[in-house]
Amino acid sequence: MQEAASLVVARIRGGDLGPLPVIVGLAVIWTVFQTLNPVFLSSTNLVNLTMQCAAIGTIALGVVVVLLVGEIDLSVGSVSGLAAAVLTVTFVQLQWNPVLAIAAAIATGLCAGLLYGFIFTRFGVPSFILTLAGLLGFLGLQLKVLGDTGSINLPFTSWIVLFAQRMFLPAWASYVLVVAAVAVSVGSRVRLARRRAAANLDSQSLLSIGVRGGVLLVLLLGATWYLNLSRGVGVMFVFFLALVVTMDILLTRTRWGRAIYAVGGSQEAARRAGIRVGRIFVSAFALCSSFAALGGILAAAHLAAANQSSGVGDTNLNAIAAAVIGGTSLFGGRGSAYSALIGVLVIQSISSGLTLLNLDSSVRYMVTGVVLVLAVIIDAMSRRTRAATGRG
Repeated sequence: MQEAASLVVARIRGGDLGPLPVIVGLAVIWTVFQTLNPVFLSSTNLVNLTMQCAAIGTIALGVVVVLLVGEIDLSVGSVSGLAAAVLTVTFVQLQWNPVLAIAAAIATGLCAGLLYGFIFTRFGVPSFILTLAGLLGFLGLQLKVLGDTGSINLPFTSWIVLFAQRMFLPAWASYVLVVAAVAVSVGSRVRLARRRAAANLDSQSLLSIGVRGGVLLVLLLGATWYLNLSRGVGVMFVFFLALVVTMDILLTRTRWGRAIYAVGGSQEAARRAGIRVGRIFVSAFALCSSFAALGGILAAAHLAAANQSSGVGDTNLNAIAAAVIGGTSLFGGRGSAYSALIGVLVIQSISSGLTLLNLDSSVRYMVTGVVLVLAVIIDAMSRRTRAATGRG
């Protein structure tokens, strides 16, 4: 354990802060809001908070991918709103099968991302300008798809709405899921440690892995028990967590994921290493827009409607802010899928806390802006420290 603590201290001194600043910030935010309003950390409010995280968190997950390659997508809100419009029009007005309607909405996002990737790699248009144009264009297309009514409601009895509003895991199933997830995580770490040890590389001790797994198990079981005091763990939130874990595996355990980090670190070095940089950019934009579309579907299902305000307002702000606040670098090459999870918890905690205090959205915008600036400052200072110590 002393060896693990020394390693953590060395990483912090080298500028590799990881999620530590965000976790500390989240603890401070929760403490302040709980002090001001004891309802904030009630099981009922935390269940609502987790359900609110799913849609924006899914969009933020896509933003993480495009930020990792050092680019930006400012149109994720418009793409999510367009996908919501496509879902409701095809499902409600055209009477499509709901699975086909969802597929059409996600395909819309995928096509938007592929278009971005083609223009970016073919003509070299900066992603900032390209996606800003997309923000306006897809917003106009969303209004066109919705038509004169401007709002379409989803049937409350449809499984899409039930999935987003009323489906919760039975208590026993939530506990089984937690135990299984921790077991898989510990098993994966043990296999990795054994492979590194066999290759004569530094690796975690089995004791350290076991202790960390035990602490994680206790924390997750405690959180699950507390949520189960109210409605429990929402299926939509579990779906979001599954997306995060899947993306983490793709980013850390596959050749494509290593290429994403390589391109974000240095395009020229990645190109010389034989990585097809153009394809990586296209895949990043395509995934970002696809996740934006999926987030729009979840948002529409949660509200049981799509309208002219779907995807507009603070959707872009919250999704991009969540990715950055969660620890994804604006400069590319650093971050993880879990950045979306941690970041969206911060964003939604601020929103929920200020709502409980009866403060209007103007205060929420200002507070979120301050937190975002602090996250960027920490990122810049971390990069400066890493450069000074020769670690990147």
